[in-house]
Amino acid sequence: MKIAKVVGNVVSTVKHEAHKGLKLLIVQKVNSFSVPYGSELIAVDTACAGIGDYVLLADEGGASRMLVTNHHTPVDAVIVGVIDGMPACEE
Repeated sequence: MKIAKVVGNVVSTVKHEAHKGLKLLIVQKVNSFSVPYGSELIAVDTACAGIGDYVLLADEGGASRMLVTNHHTPVDAVIVGVIDGMPACEE
């Protein structure tokens, strides 16, 4: 599990059949100081997250598929929770 920040929505007129009814968001992984790293990715939202929210992200393909209703859905990342606050970290 990793921490990420929601940075955008995905709007699509055509989706894979298994993705119908799923909300897709663009997320950016962050470290414990909220500094972004890596590339942005698309995640299935199971926690009603929105742009600007910090979220808990399951980004292992097998584990991610277990978190959606249809375990055969092609998905690599799932938002499993919204983080209410990030305490300041000491250096």
